Amino acid sequence: MSGPLKGVRVLDLTGVVSGPFATMFLADQGADVLKIEPIGGDITRRSRAIIDEAGEFSALFISSNRGKRSLSIDIKSEVGREVLAKLVAQSDVLVQNFRPGTMERLGLGPDELRERHPRLIYVSISGVGDTGPYVKKRVYDPIIQGLSGFADIQSQPVTNRPQMIRTIVCDKTTAVFTAQAVSSALYAREKTGLGDHIQVAMLDAMISYLWPEGMMQYTVVGAEATAADPNDRPDLVFKTSDGYITAGTISDSEWLGFCMASGDPELGKDERFATTTGRALNATARINKMAEYIARHSTAEWLERLDAADVPCAPILRRGEIIRNEQVVARGIITEFEQPSVGRVRQPKPAARFEANPSRIGGPAPRVGEHSRIVLRELGYSEAAIDRMVADKAVRAVSPQ
Repeated sequence: MSGPLKGVRVLDLTGVVSGPFATMFLADQGADVLKIEPIGGDITRRSRAIIDEAGEFSALFISSNRGKRSLSIDIKSEVGREVLAKLVAQSDVLVQNFRPGTMERLGLGPDELRERHPRLIYVSISGVGDTGPYVKKRVYDPIIQGLSGFADIQSQPVTNRPQMIRTIVCDKTTAVFTAQAVSSALYAREKTGLGDHIQVAMLDAMISYLWPEGMMQYTVVGAEATAADPNDRPDLVFKTSDGYITAGTISDSEWLGFCMASGDPELGKDERFATTTGRALNATARINKMAEYIARHSTAEWLERLDAADVPCAPILRRGEIIRNEQVVARGIITEFEQPSVGRVRQPKPAARFEANPSRIGGPAPRVGEHSRIVLRELGYSEAAIDRMVADKAVRAVSPQ
């Protein structure tokens, strides 16, 4: 493995997306990530569309677990806890996203493990944290969208009915927060010699994420009633004569550029839009006026006009168009590799590009227990002992295809 985290050993006890996605970023950056799976495998292996005949892989699982090794073991069994204890002793980072209290009941809580291993960085991901009246709730992404204000921001313009975002934005954003926090803890450990217990709640992450512009009207204490809702305006999706584009006109130069591109000199004389403040106060009228002009010409014509006037703009791509988009192709953002039992798969390259220590996709996603025997041998277990574990169904071990 290459990357800035080469040599870092991560014990991944997470499931679904928020944890696996976070540890996948660490794997992309060179960490040796060992995924600890239950005997039946991570639930996302069977989530939505299964894409292999054996039923081990979904697209969601591959895109959250590439580049990892898999040890499939029953951590509730005596053997499982013994193996896990040995792995913890060798690990730099442990990441788990069980419900609060679960790890403590297994004897694997942060206080107990960090007392024995003071250099260990222990990461706990949860839905709403480990305190408060919601602590026992079962939490998935839509729950956090509802609690954090995301669904409200997406409210329909006329009915004000809240709407969910059609992607698991809370899971994935929490993953980014978590990966960044792990890197900070590793840096701090280099200076102090001590690990840490990092707690990342999806609710905390999403409120923090939304705050800068999504909660502008609630930023100044006592001024909530007089502040305009920054989201009470049409979105920036404009229909052309043959498709859709987006365009921004925040600065004076951008607005004047749009007026020039529109071909109508009178638009530039409208006093409602002459200043930055005016364009913000009259945002709905401005955006609706832009929509009138944009509807008159094709996507290609508008993009050419707006680019010439140095106005921020882009086509709104359908998902099927992304992999062929000229900018995406020029950047080489999408790569391909062989996923055993599935075939050729596409994945985006790691977004953070390191010049001195390049990150890269470390390989395909593992089968359930694909590395069980290898890992157990590394811990000193004999083949006979491993065979007994498999026979007792404390361990699942398969051969790579």
